[in-house]
Amino acid sequence: MQNILQPPMPKSWRRETKPHKFCPGCGHGIALKALGQAIDELGLQGIAVFGCDIGCSLLAWDFFDLDTVQTHHGRTIPVMVGLKRARPELICIAYMGDGGGYAIGAQHLVNAATRNEKITAILINNTQYGMTGGQMAPTTLPGQKTETTPYGRDPEITGYPTQGPEMVAAITDERAYVARGTVARPGQLREFFKRALQNQIDGRGFSFVEVISACPTNWRTNAKETWEWVEKLMPTYFRVGELKVPEALRGKGVEVKDGETS
Repeated sequence: MQNILQPPMPKSWRRETKPHKFCPGCGHGIALKALGQAIDELGLQGIAVFGCDIGCSLLAWDFFDLDTVQTHHGRTIPVMVGLKRARPELICIAYMGDGGGYAIGAQHLVNAATRNEKITAILINNTQYGMTGGQMAPTTLPGQKTETTPYGRDPEITGYPTQGPEMVAAITDERAYVARGTVARPGQLREFFKRALQNQIDGRGFSFVEVISACPTNWRTNAKETWEWVEKLMPTYFRVGELKVPEALRGKGVEVKDGETS
């Protein structure tokens, strides 16, 4: 009976570190499970290297049974780029939050994308800085209350939410893979991760996946409110789907029609 009730874990997970260290209701666990499943299905455990940023993503430092490196805040992409250039046979995964990718690390994201560095970057978007108490982040929604926007974010003062995948899609060439998934659709998210990793396996180019995620701790939301935020509100600003797919990946896995993912 115990085996029947035991939830299946990806083989690439490090079992002795579970349950994980993330807050209850956090979306990181769902995203990392989808990533683990993608790694398993592609048989990458022996050659994949996982790099994680400072912030909530640092709690993934012992998540996988993979070679792992924790970097300085915002520097995960250049660390993984350096590793990939030194050891091109490795599959290098840079995992970060929206602060690490769109704020302090924005220059690294932009330059790695324009140089078509052959790594896979995954960015978790939960609309605020989670680990430091819920301050406004580049992805904070208009009107959203945070520790530093107690009356709601005013776009006239602080601008609008960063559209990361749209930016990356605009500055990369046709060999890049760019998508935005959501923890509300873990099966679809797994397929996006697989295609992003396959693009690196094939030596084609830069791969970037943003993940719409949840932070009920700092949002101060219950389960129902959290899921409405993830499923209904966030996608009105952050369109879910594949934004750029190399020709060689088309027709494999997830299909895209009229800019949306089926």
